Amino acid sequence: MKHLSRMAFGQKNLIALLVVSSVLIGVMILGQAYFFVAIVERVYLQEQLFKGVLPLLAGLLLVIVGRAFLTHVNGWTGVKIASEAKRNLRELLLAKFSRNPVQASLRGQSGQKVSVLMDSVDEVDPYFSSYIPQVIQSTIVPVIILFVVFTQHLYSGLIIVVTAPFIPFFMAIIGMKTKDKSEEQMDKLAAFSGQFLDTLQGLTTLKLFGRSSHQKQKIRQSSIDFREATMEVLKIAFVSSFMLELISMLSIGLIALEIAIQLVVYENISFFTAFFILILAPEFFAGLKDLGSAFHTGRGSAGAAKKVQDQLDEQEVTIHWGDQDLHSEGRPPVIELENVSFSYGQDSFALHHIDTTIPSFGQIAIVGRSGSGKTTLLHLLAGLMNPQEGSVIVNGQPLENYKEQAWFDQLSYISQHPYLFSGSIAENIAIGGRGSPSRSSIDKAARQAGLSDLLDSLETGLDTPVGEAGRGLSGGEQQRVAIARAFLKQPAVILFDEPTTGLDLRTEQIMQQSMKELARTSTVITVAHRLHTIRQAEQILFLDQGELAGKGTHEDLIESIVEYRQMVSVQQGSDAK
Repeated sequence: MKHLSRMAFGQKNLIALLVVSSVLIGVMILGQAYFFVAIVERVYLQEQLFKGVLPLLAGLLLVIVGRAFLTHVNGWTGVKIASEAKRNLRELLLAKFSRNPVQASLRGQSGQKVSVLMDSVDEVDPYFSSYIPQVIQSTIVPVIILFVVFTQHLYSGLIIVVTAPFIPFFMAIIGMKTKDKSEEQMDKLAAFSGQFLDTLQGLTTLKLFGRSSHQKQKIRQSSIDFREATMEVLKIAFVSSFMLELISMLSIGLIALEIAIQLVVYENISFFTAFFILILAPEFFAGLKDLGSAFHTGRGSAGAAKKVQDQLDEQEVTIHWGDQDLHSEGRPPVIELENVSFSYGQDSFALHHIDTTIPSFGQIAIVGRSGSGKTTLLHLLAGLMNPQEGSVIVNGQPLENYKEQAWFDQLSYISQHPYLFSGSIAENIAIGGRGSPSRSSIDKAARQAGLSDLLDSLETGLDTPVGEAGRGLSGGEQQRVAIARAFLKQPAVILFDEPTTGLDLRTEQIMQQSMKELARTSTVITVAHRLHTIRQAEQILFLDQGELAGKGTHEDLIESIVEYRQMVSVQQGSDAK
């Protein structure tokens, strides 16, 4: 809540506008009460003609319109504060995810992150659009009314002072319960969102294994849990509204009783004063009731705010980029790993003390059993994660000294499952280029990547639409689109993460030829699986349980590393099959 308050009150101009409009609303309420009482007194007690009260009627109409306008201004200002705050929160979350996309993808379900980014941030809206404006208005208007009541009749003012604190006291009790229930509601929503998206993405697998009905029941139960949590929040809201109405009604009743005794029995108060106070008292308690309702809403937003804040506070390992340009001078950079270590957390996988040098134009293979740290090392080389110990040195400078864009301009990363966005083939290839690549350069890159047969077979060629995550293209075709991005970019360093795994022989041959073509102008670092790729490497880095167990040529490692020899034997047996 403190973080939300800082965000709200940091928008000083809008807060100042709320203060001014709230003061004017207080003045309008006083004016409305005065004109109404004056009209009633002159018509019914002084028996003036309609013509005599026309100026008062005009004044009453004016203050009613003014009050309505100022209330609109308050609402508009709250919406503006909420809009700016939500934009800031989403920018912070997106910046958090983008600073380390690898870490963001590994922690938690995608659906939960989307739920926080969309639903939780939207649930924070009432805090800014309703609660903050009402807090300011309810701090100013009741004080103005109370001051005027004290000047008119001391005892009425004292009754208000004695009874009014019951409302904030009750608000605090209800607010604590509301916060707990709203946090539970947001947890249920995040769980439901994450489970639903996971199920949707794996629907084919569930269907094939006959588990779709079971998963349907899990989603149904998750939906019921969210419904019940929501009903608990609503139940508290109804109880809160009832109690606020009850307290306000009793307080106004006490004031009315005291005024009636003073007016009728003791006759020491005028009709104008008595009627004026009776009109102002409901306005005073209406402001506090509105604050009570807004307080409930604000506490409800606290649960969502906590989800957002927890996501922002989640520990991250980020790379902080410098301001130096990376000058290639026509050659790929020399890359050195000096005592590089990285861990995903306590009791999780870790890389330990990696030392090696990757020369310009080097053809490097990173090999090892599954889980040995190959992809993690590739992420560190790419600058997607920062070493917790040691440094990645590029052309004699730590990688973090360079500008982020300067390094990524020199780099292409082709993973096992490259992501293709919803759009045309041309648009997906153009992502790899610098600036706005020409149509001819995109077409050339596509054909260099072995996409000629595919494009010639399609009626609209490069303009053929591709579905989300590359739907409509085979795995090999998706890989070739990723290769085309590299041809378009012409990077100095190319990172391959087992790009030929799972491909048919024909597609693998096309991929191997494309990789060979790219290697003429680039340093190529490949997480290798196929023995053919390993043999062609100038240098092999053999990882075992997060450590660099050996490096050298294929022949060197066969002779010196038993584990490498065993891995190759298994691979040869697999290839023979």
